[in-house]
Amino acid sequence: MLLASLILSTSLGCDSEPRKTDAELGLTPQQAAGRRVYDARCAECHFAYSSRNLRLYQKRFMTSGIPVNDDRVEEIILLGRSKMPGFQQKLAPQQLDNLMAYLHTL
Repeated sequence: MLLASLILSTSLGCDSEPRKTDAELGLTPQQAAGRRVYDARCAECHFAYSSRNLRLYQKRFMTSGIPVNDDRVEEIILLGRSKMPGFQQKLAPQQLDNLMAYLHTL
């Protein structure tokens, strides 16, 4: 078990930076709450601070060709797309607002 944990942490560690605190990232309370939503719902598949960083709002278009704007991003989060499940039944409106605020920081 220890060996498996060591291998996993070593393999994941290559792509990620040490985790910074909300304060080190300069997050507002809403963005920090969104980070917690992200950690709970998104981080399993999307890596916020790694060489494979989402950097969603630094792009004009998603890899699918869909424009990057709040309406499209919210739609995908709520309804899902391709392999990504929808979170419409899993996120309260305030959680979605907080998540969107955090996504703008990436």
